[in-house]
This record gives sequence, structure tokens and C-alpha cells, in this order.
Amino acid sequence: MTERRKILLTGACGTIAGQLLPAFRERYDLVPCDVRDTTRSGEKIPNIQIADLRNTDRDAYRHLFGDIDAVVHCGFARPEGKEDPTAQFDAELANVQMAYNVYQTAWEENVPRVIMASSNHAADYYEPLILEHKFDFVSPDMRPLSDNYYGWAKETYEHLGFVFAVGKPNGRPLENVQIRIGGPRETDVSRCARGDLTCMRRALGAYISERDMAQLFIKSIEASDIRDERGVPFQIFYGISDNPHAFWSIANARRIIGYAPQDNSEIRFRDLIAEHISAATEAGEA
Repeated sequence: MTERRKILLTGACGTIAGQLLPAFRERYDLVPCDVRDTTRSGEKIPNIQIADLRNTDRDAYRHLFGDIDAVVHCGFARPEGKEDPTAQFDAELANVQMAYNVYQTAWEENVPRVIMASSNHAADYYEPLILEHKFDFVSPDMRPLSDNYYGWAKETYEHLGFVFAVGKPNGRPLENVQIRIGGPRETDVSRCARGDLTCMRRALGAYISERDMAQLFIKSIEASDIRDERGVPFQIFYGISDNPHAFWSIANARRIIGYAPQDNSEIRFRDLIAEHISAATEAGEA
């Protein structure tokens, strides 16, 4: 029998971690941690470890990283004043500090790999251009550009991960994967106003099912070799299903870790698509 990997899951009470938990519990010896022990809906997470990874005193949570095979970092601090740009920046700066703490502690404790929950917002500047037919496609090797602090922080996680993967500051590389999660919800297409084909296209292109997201994270954890063409153990993967409307490339995830999404947004939401097309046709927009 193959020995089960031991995985540290940060932000375990959050939405993304909650979608990963069932598959992770079945497959791994899981160490969940967060700053609280319940989800937003009040559900208590079993065996959760309380830790604030924003704390620059890494000895306060170092024990969680011991004897770990991979860290999956979903931890995230929300800004208290959503309409205040300074509060937004301060919160995202704390998130960047937390990402550094995770990378550095993982490196110090010889964790083989970190999987970072990044976001499509790391390159969201391109999205309006795509939806306005002024740009066609985004691939992970393009320069990430965002026009907001949330996306800026996600891109900074990624660049910081590359620094750790090269290994120059510490003298030894830390393998890491950045997953730019798309739309991990079943409700985005239905939330579009009937006949709004632009909104529908975005929802269909960004969709990722729960089982596809679990597969993408699991294969990112378990792939034997994630080195790029220059030998740096670093990858960025877009987190979407097998969507014909996609405007983000998953070709590298298919090639490097064997990602094979099982779901397709056009099939999953075919009835809603028909409703949107019908409404747009009646309004003379299609």
C-alpha cells in the first residue's frame, strides 16, 4: 500500500479550501489550519489547527510545516473597508506577507512543494479587452497585468514563488505551482441577465467544476516533475474546466501534469445557454 502524503491546507475554513476538503481528506493525511475553526456558515472543521500565517514570527506556526509533503495555500485576509483603497492595499500587502511566510517556512522545513491558490485576477486587465473583442487569449507565460490591488497581490504571490523556485536568495529552490482559479461556482451563468451574451461568455469560459479543481490541485501536488524548459521548478496553471468558450490556456497543465478536465461548461449549462440565446434573439442582439 502506498504511503499517504501529508498535506498542510491553509485557509481551511474558506470557500476554495472547502471545495477541496472532501477529495483531500479521502486521499491525504490532512493538516487543516486557519485563523478560526468554523466556516462562514458556522460549520466546524474537524482537527483544525489555529494559526495566523500573517505573523512574521514564523516560529509561532513552524510546527505545522514539519514532516509535510506539500503545502496548499488558500489562506486569504479580506480588507475591512472594501470601498477604501488604502484598506484594500493594506489587506493585500498582508496577504503578500503571508505568502512569503508560507514560502519561507516551507523552505526552512524542507517541504518539497507549495501549491498556491492564485487567481485569474492576476492577469485580469486583459479580460475586458477580450470581452470587447480587442484581445483574444491569455496564456500563463504572458506578462500578468492587473488593474486592482487584489490582482496585483496574486501576481506578486506568483512572482515571489518564481524567486523561491529559482532559489537564489536562499541557495536552494522551493518547488511551487500557482493555480489561477477561474469561476468555481455553479451559479455564474444563471446570475447573468437573460440575453446578456457577454456575461454568459465570461461565465462559461471561467467555469471550473469542483471535481476538476480537485484534480488540478491533486495533480499539481503529485506530479513528479514540474520544471519548466529552463529547469526551474515553477508552473502557473489556469484553473478552468474543458470549456469551449475559454479565453485562458490550460495547454501547459495538460502537458506538464496530465490535467484532464472532465467537465464542459457548454454541456453543463446547455439549458441556460439556450435561454440566453433565445432572449438575445428576441431582443435583436444575436
